[in-house]
Amino acid sequence: MVNIADEILNTIKYAVDRKAVNCDVTYKSVIKNITSKGYIVLDRAGSERTVQCCIPGIGLRIGQGVWVKEPMGRLNDIHICGVVGMTGNPARNRRR
Repeated sequence: MVNIADEILNTIKYAVDRKAVNCDVTYKSVIKNITSKGYIVLDRAGSERTVQCCIPGIGLRIGQGVWVKEPMGRLNDIHICGVVGMTGNPARNRRR
């Protein structure tokens, strides 16, 4: 009887360990190109993706480092959520 219980627990542990956890993932990328559809950036696998920027009123340029967010692991919903090196202080951002 103990062997059956251990086997069930091991099976549950294996299933939990194998389950992919879907959560937001944010990573650095670079703008490779700009098109009428959006910004072309590299995803985590190195593939080019056309994405939108969720920061209102910001101008981005080719070669600029950006933060890209993949919400819940959905590649169709990735977007630019920040600029690498930008701070909350506008005076500091102008010095760059």
